[in-house]
Amino acid sequence: MIILGIETSCDETSVSVLKDGSILSNIVYTQLEHLEYGGVVPEIASRDHIRKLPYVFDSAIFQAGIKLNEIDGIAVTYGPGLVGSLLTGLSYAKGLSFALDVPLIPVNHIEAHLLSPFIEKKFPEDKFLALVVSGGHTELYMVNGIGHYELLGATLDDACGEAFDKVAKLIGIGYPGGPAIEKWAKKAEKSDFSFPVPDPPGLDFSYSGLKTAVLYAYRKLSVVERVEKIPEISLAFMHAAIEGLMKKLIRARDETGIDTIAISGGVSANTYLQKRVKEEFKKVYFPPKGFTSDNAGMIAFTGYLRFSGVPGDLYVRADPNAELWKT
Repeated sequence: MIILGIETSCDETSVSVLKDGSILSNIVYTQLEHLEYGGVVPEIASRDHIRKLPYVFDSAIFQAGIKLNEIDGIAVTYGPGLVGSLLTGLSYAKGLSFALDVPLIPVNHIEAHLLSPFIEKKFPEDKFLALVVSGGHTELYMVNGIGHYELLGATLDDACGEAFDKVAKLIGIGYPGGPAIEKWAKKAEKSDFSFPVPDPPGLDFSYSGLKTAVLYAYRKLSVVERVEKIPEISLAFMHAAIEGLMKKLIRARDETGIDTIAISGGVSANTYLQKRVKEEFKKVYFPPKGFTSDNAGMIAFTGYLRFSGVPGDLYVRADPNAELWKT
């Protein structure tokens, strides 16, 4: 079975081909146009998807070495995400589905992230915890099989990855913030800064207070210190942000008795987070290299798991606010 995956929920234009559960190609075009703005500009993102999607599609098909008439289904992100970006990918997928007379498989972007650690791996038989942590989402689930997800906690304000982006923009080290902050943090052996570890009640997350604490500390520095202290600020912020995640993961483990966890989303690539999770949990799953940030491989994989063989609904709409726990 061959599934084509399409992902355009934000600023990555991606197409992937999967055959019988194995990824044959996973082409990702990251829009660099947003760098000068320090964040994603929705209008620019949509227009760039329109321009790049046909070329990314051709590259994915060529790399996979397949013919269009071999495709059995088209998996595409319908939400959540930026509505203009979602519409470009969804419209392209609908056209392909109609032209090739194959089913359309709508995929929830969060579910695709959640399942990405199991690309070409055996899915756990028992319940496990799953943290989806990225620039747009910070959500903790208890998983009891594919399609059975119980939301345990979510961010009350900023997503963890969003806080990384905003702090990186504040201290002037570029976008995306996650890799930039980790890179600068490695240049500091210790930090004189101490930022509060976010810990709202229950299993929910919060990052607006941490972001504000960094802002106030930064404002107190001289122009020279703002440059000199970038590594220390990065280190202190990164540790506080990750420990904020760890507090909830440990609490969820203690409350549920579940000692297996899957971490996905862009922030899952952070080496400090990986280290801390491995210290606290018996069994840990992370996405394969190249599948942590937005990509069509995870969309094709989720579509493959969800494939029923019946014609898809070509009237499915883009849903920028789609929630996994309500599906």
